[in-house]
Amino acid sequence: MIPHHRFDGPPDAPVVVLGPSLGTTLGLWEPQLPVLTRTWRVLRYDLPGHDGSPAASGLPRDLTVDDLAAGVLELLDRHDLDAVAYAGVSLGGAVGTTLALRAPDRVASLVLCCTSARFGTPESWRERAALVRAEGTKPLTEATRSRWFTAGFPGAGRYLDMLAAVDPEGYAACCDALALFDVRDRLGEVRAPALVVAGAEDPATPPEHAEVLAGGIPGAELLVVPGAAHLATAERPDVVNEAIVRHLTTRWRTA
Repeated sequence: MIPHHRFDGPPDAPVVVLGPSLGTTLGLWEPQLPVLTRTWRVLRYDLPGHDGSPAASGLPRDLTVDDLAAGVLELLDRHDLDAVAYAGVSLGGAVGTTLALRAPDRVASLVLCCTSARFGTPESWRERAALVRAEGTKPLTEATRSRWFTAGFPGAGRYLDMLAAVDPEGYAACCDALALFDVRDRLGEVRAPALVVAGAEDPATPPEHAEVLAGGIPGAELLVVPGAAHLATAERPDVVNEAIVRHLTTRWRTA
């Protein structure tokens, strides 16, 4: 289940993989590209049913975050990539944590943005999956706006358009995966140097979730970004970009 993906940046540079949040495409990371592609080869991918990744083709009956991580591993194998840095937002961050647990030798550095070791209750995700299967993503728009961004953020429309274009089954399958996700008791096994980023005003994964990650992953750093909600990479790229570049430059596990 290799996801739709694209490379940017110097072909001979070290690789950083960027994972998107539920409801967004690889375009989520465009505010980071000008900075990262100066010294990194950037590999972005789409979740099932999001933009270029089909929802039905190759999806297991009950999708899990482990399945998504396996798809990223297949992607790395296809391109003969050994150890990479990985940064992910929300569900993309959960994929990164799972990847670091599943294949620790492949993740040399880890950035977890506005994500969690456990996202709410299974019931809430299954209810959202059922709603989207029945009515599509349109009913989610206003609630998503207030989760993703602080009030008055001028660029919200572009990201909400990504949500509107998502295939309902792909979105719902990702909800089912989040319903089953829980790595709270395994955080101590993560070996990759980790930076955990939280939006100070994020209602979806509040800073308390980031504190659990940073407290559980050995040696992890924690950054709380002021003036940002769930998509802090989009809302405060100035702060997030600086932190990611610093982390990737100084915290790369070579052995």
